[in-house]
Amino acid sequence: MPSSPPTPCRAGRALRLGAALLLAAASFGPARADRTDKKQPLAFSADSARVDEAKQLNILQGNVEISKGSIVIRADRVEVQQNPQGTQSAVATGWPNRRAYFRQRREGTDEYIEGEAERLEYDGTRDVVRLVNQAVLRRFRGNALADEVAGNTVTYDNTTEVYQVLGGPSSAAPAGRVRGVLTPREGAGSEPPAAAASAPERRP
Repeated sequence: MPSSPPTPCRAGRALRLGAALLLAAASFGPARADRTDKKQPLAFSADSARVDEAKQLNILQGNVEISKGSIVIRADRVEVQQNPQGTQSAVATGWPNRRAYFRQRREGTDEYIEGEAERLEYDGTRDVVRLVNQAVLRRFRGNALADEVAGNTVTYDNTTEVYQVLGGPSSAAPAGRVRGVLTPREGAGSEPPAAAASAPERRP
């Protein structure tokens, strides 16, 4: 007896789960984010800053720009927390009509990871970036866009080199779904591409 078709709710959950697992398996490749970023000083500019030494918390507001090694964060508001391990974590929120922005170089390559979302969460201890609401994550090889994924939430683990994309009501893809374009990587036996200039930073 033929089975009944899945309900829209069940089908939607299966689609989101399948997409998440597929994209998680298709990592951005063998190179990791620049591991020296953790050891670099954090520099910032903003319209205002509140420093709480007791809580090891900095609250930056108004056209915030942060740099830490190859990491760049731009947002309307950023909270930077010093962790007991000596690393730093940040939560960034975008402007009412513009998303927060994140960028980081991948170690040993000319590749960059770039993300935009209404909220960015960077965990310096676990080396994980989470983009929430209207989330888009891109990988550039030099100046060329190689991969792009979009959804409600995108989580990228720099240690395991795995990313996950989930759909939802605030997805950057239509109808609350997830979408992506993944470019094949060069084969092991192919000629290496000519060195390209570093991808210019975009102003969100």
